Amino acid sequence: MDAPSVSPMPDAERFARLRLTLTPGLGPVLIARALEYFGSASAACGASPAEFEQLDRVGPAKAAIIAAGLKASEQIAADELAAVRRAGVTLTFKGDADYPPLLSELPDAPPMLYVLGSPEWAGADRFPVAIVGSRDCTHYGQEQARRFAGSFAQAGLCVVSGGARGVDSAAHHGALVGGGRTIAVLGCGLNHLYPPENKELFGRILDHGAVVSELPMATPPSHENFPARNRIISGLSLGVLVVEAGERSGALITAKVAAEDHGRDVFAVPGRVDSPASRGTLNLLKVGGAAIATEPADVIAAVEAAAHHLYRGTHAERFPAVEARPMLFEPPPSLPKERSPALNPTQSAILETLHEPSSVDAVCETTGLPIARVRTELTLLEIQGRVRRHGSKFIINSKL
Repeated sequence: MDAPSVSPMPDAERFARLRLTLTPGLGPVLIARALEYFGSASAACGASPAEFEQLDRVGPAKAAIIAAGLKASEQIAADELAAVRRAGVTLTFKGDADYPPLLSELPDAPPMLYVLGSPEWAGADRFPVAIVGSRDCTHYGQEQARRFAGSFAQAGLCVVSGGARGVDSAAHHGALVGGGRTIAVLGCGLNHLYPPENKELFGRILDHGAVVSELPMATPPSHENFPARNRIISGLSLGVLVVEAGERSGALITAKVAAEDHGRDVFAVPGRVDSPASRGTLNLLKVGGAAIATEPADVIAAVEAAAHHLYRGTHAERFPAVEARPMLFEPPPSLPKERSPALNPTQSAILETLHEPSSVDAVCETTGLPIARVRTELTLLEIQGRVRRHGSKFIINSKL
């Protein structure tokens, strides 16, 4: 079945959307609201502070910040566009025919992606599966990541991961050795292919897939960027496989987002029962947060139904992102909890807003903090067990 035709977006509208993505105070959700309210990015760029105040959760202070940012955004966007052209990067906007269809289903889908390489979202890369795990993985973790990725590639699945050390790198290598395609989603701008020791790997990925980011070209690597990056890894994929993860691994957060926010299938490879590197993965399996995968065929067979729905154009209806799902990742009561580190002032301010379920945007509005900082601190608080997800929102964990 051919994808429905999409009219090319005029250059002026594409440039206006680039301006929106580079404007402080505007994240993916608010940009989507602005496009719906104003009818186009060009109209939004010309809107007054009073007009922006008509958007949900935009008060006078935030409207003033957005309006000031938009005034400066034209030159910033022109400079960014020049950097994009110098680096041979392609921009793909939500609504373009070449924007990844699975990602477009998310309420906080990136308005725009920076792309190096040649993704084939409607062809060879149409059926992606993510592989995630620890950066500090064991030899077993690397071995299993390569094994599963190689088999996925041979089965015609595109392997998605984060381009990082450890499990991510092994997954990309495995896909390439298996003769398939792979996509690396970075937590930095594409002027910084990070980590630097993966330079040769990134070169091979560009020949057989793509490296993508939602961040401006010059954005340096920072831990603040990884929570948002992880939602893209999940959102691009039919399912997520956790290969090896410690008890507080960020890979578990990716799995939570995949299952509870994106309606994706989650799988986990069991590890040694006495290995700290597998403790998080084993806990995930204990509480039913993931299906066990001992062979690549386990995952391939399970994602077949989702792939059929994607092919038919019914994936969003069959696997919807939901507002509230039962928590799948609560640690068993019998497991001892480690002493959590002391709260920093930013975390304390965030916790004060979470006495009822609140979205990331709502926390930003209440605290005045930038969205990247809020995402990072919420991820740390979630790993510590201080907050939990309620659908796509967060709330203080009353079970502590």
